[in-house]
Amino acid sequence: MAIPFFKEIKIGSYLMKQKLLGRKRYPLVLMLEPLFRCNLACVGCGKIDYPDAILNRRMTAQECWDAAEECGAPMVAIPGGEPLIHKEIGEIVRGLVERKKFVSLCTNALLLEKKLDLFEPSPYLFFSVHLDGLKDHHDKAVSQKGVFDRAVSAIKAAKARGFTVNVNATIFDGHAAEDIAKFLDFTTELGVGVSMSPGYAYERAPDQEHFLNRTKTKKLFRDVFALGKGKKWNFMHSGLFLDFLAGNQNFECEPWGMPARNIFGWQKPCYLLGEGYTKTFKELMDTTDWDTYGTGKYEKCADCMAHCGYEPTAANAAVSNPLKALKVSLFGIKTEGPMAPEIDLSKQRPAQYVFSSEVQKRLSEIRADEAKAAEAKAAALAAAQTVPANNASTAA
Repeated sequence: MAIPFFKEIKIGSYLMKQKLLGRKRYPLVLMLEPLFRCNLACVGCGKIDYPDAILNRRMTAQECWDAAEECGAPMVAIPGGEPLIHKEIGEIVRGLVERKKFVSLCTNALLLEKKLDLFEPSPYLFFSVHLDGLKDHHDKAVSQKGVFDRAVSAIKAAKARGFTVNVNATIFDGHAAEDIAKFLDFTTELGVGVSMSPGYAYERAPDQEHFLNRTKTKKLFRDVFALGKGKKWNFMHSGLFLDFLAGNQNFECEPWGMPARNIFGWQKPCYLLGEGYTKTFKELMDTTDWDTYGTGKYEKCADCMAHCGYEPTAANAAVSNPLKALKVSLFGIKTEGPMAPEIDLSKQRPAQYVFSSEVQKRLSEIRADEAKAAEAKAAALAAAQTVPANNASTAA
């Protein structure tokens, strides 16, 4: 559970400030998606299934910086798509680091070695390389052979250049606890921290058979943590979030803690669900009906235990109840005995499948913008051609 001390102090100070100001809802990590295009097609991913008109769109560097300042969160995670495809990614990261934001650049690492010169080592910059397990498991998860070896090579190259590198793993049903433990042993040998989260059941993901429900998630993580007793696995999570994954905490989701900004705007209500978009962060916070989302409230949230909803809850719990956090830190995660009571699902509202209609709305807006841009370009070209003709007439 070794989050760098410098980062821990900065984040802790931010959390304390929010508490002292009496703020109930505030962001902790901005999930910034400057593009959806990716150079892989993972079977469990529901983030990249869009028409080309959308996949070809990019947020500009200025839009990314404006989002970070508007939101005010101390940390910025840059997932995607694959961020290293973005032509301005070096500039985007540089600007965020200059603004003293902790930046976690999430990447499959296929382009990382080639693009390292775009970045400079900084205590504010972390590469978070996607590895779902050891070689065979990871290559199967990303539907391409050889990706694991290239990612590991890139990790070693980045570390040799002085960069901080972590790995992030998405855990699915069927991944044996023993194999996950071996993977965690490997990350220790590699000298990197690791973050893990159960996969969320995206409605458009190609593989719908391997998402974990909450009961399976808790049992699996208990088994993994039991195998890790006495080992020095370097988790990049708060202890209380890991304790939650093992079924020992009954947290409620705080989706506003990791708001998402992408090419469509500010996404309602969270990074995983796309049920509407706003133009500003304030509008997102003011118009989202937060009380209607979360496990026990909404069918789509029933099995979710993802970090983007529950890591902010765990961080806030550590500030509100430091003794609870200290107990987990000192004695470790409980892997036996009764689990915390599960949340009642009997009163949850039914799922609304609005993602496709939202995509169509954004696609219509993009095509309208493109048509206006084409008209403006044609008008400018016509005007430019008219000027020489007028000059020629005057001269005659």
